[in-house]
Amino acid sequence: MLIGYMRVSKSDGSQTTDLQHDALIAAGVNPEHIYQDQTSGGIDSRPGLEAALKACRKEDVLVIWRLDRLGRSLAHLIATVRDLDERGIGIKVLTGVPIDTTSPAGKLVFAIFAALAEFEKEQLRERTRAGLAAARARGRKGGAPFKMTPAKVRLAAASMGKPGTIVGDLCKELGVTRQTLYRHVGPDGSLRGDGQKLLKAGVKGTASV
Repeated sequence: MLIGYMRVSKSDGSQTTDLQHDALIAAGVNPEHIYQDQTSGGIDSRPGLEAALKACRKEDVLVIWRLDRLGRSLAHLIATVRDLDERGIGIKVLTGVPIDTTSPAGKLVFAIFAALAEFEKEQLRERTRAGLAAARARGRKGGAPFKMTPAKVRLAAASMGKPGTIVGDLCKELGVTRQTLYRHVGPDGSLRGDGQKLLKAGVKGTASV
């Protein structure tokens, strides 16, 4: 099944979703399966996107008008697409840089994006390690705070399994980033690798990245 998502940046009526809506319909998306947001792409809480992602099931395809409608940043975009891929869900971009991850060419494009995102993350880690080493040499201590705990993982798993949960609000309540949450718990409330390790080890927390 095709699931459509569209977004405009302003909620005052000065921008409309008509163009995106028409493109999604032309691509074969049922109007009843189209979700939308009227908010800036930089805003964490996007109920329409969260509802669209929860509505997707294995072998479905999420259809968007343009790539920037989906992700707040390259890292967020890659994380979202990776999550969909792990769930067996494809993504199709209609304009700008047309991409269809259900095709080999589309998978290759996102593999390149993922490699660039990983390179950027590794560069940040290197700078962080260098900064910490310099600080230790001067007698100072530092490091990333511990964010996730077993209790938070259990709460996240229970909350993510509920249809009305807004991921942005849950992240604020837990004091973690969206990326940290998704490393531990899936959109359906299932435990992921980090969450399973944390509960199994019974440690007090893991550092957020």
